[in-house]
Amino acid sequence: MLDTYRHQGLRKKLVAIIRSKGIRDEEVLDAIGKVPRHFFMDSSFLEHAYEDKAFPIGSGQTISQPYTVAFQTQLLEVKRGEKILEVGTGSGYQSCILLEMGARVYTVERQKKLFEKTRKFFENYPLRPRIFLKDGYQGLPTFAPFDKIIITASVGEIPEQLISQLRTGGFIVAPVGENDIQFMTRITKLPENQIKKETFGTFVFVPMLKEISND
Repeated sequence: MLDTYRHQGLRKKLVAIIRSKGIRDEEVLDAIGKVPRHFFMDSSFLEHAYEDKAFPIGSGQTISQPYTVAFQTQLLEVKRGEKILEVGTGSGYQSCILLEMGARVYTVERQKKLFEKTRKFFENYPLRPRIFLKDGYQGLPTFAPFDKIIITASVGEIPEQLISQLRTGGFIVAPVGENDIQFMTRITKLPENQIKKETFGTFVFVPMLKEISND
């Protein structure tokens, strides 16, 4: 797939839209401007790839609205070289934003068909996360601790098992809530397993489900 001058121009416009909505982290904006979002979308949506909207990607999942991706990423306060766990690989777009910012990304997906599709995509993409077919509630204890964790589906509460895989001083950013609207929440892990909780506005995500699915 080609990344044309037209695509690059559309990304500049998208960055301007996201900036106008309050995103101020220049490294996040720079990554949004570099990662070709149309690479991650089905052909029927390619003409809409640089609209600030979410779109279906199959298996009942979506590629998130670019503003939402930028908002979550900004809350992570990503630093180059950090080890980040992403729960919910989806299309791989969020992974690539984090990779573009210099993070070392470990990502888990529970939908087998989506996992296979995204893993194949990364075989031909210059930046690659370590991708696993796993139940996101379990995380990746073998590779813990992580500097940051991002959950890209809604949860009723942040799983204790994921908190246990976070280093002291690290963040988890996740949409939390059991209704149709969730609060974007950042958990900071403090010494002696204490946590600090902050909320940053409302969003709508598909729910995070347990166990591996072949759908």
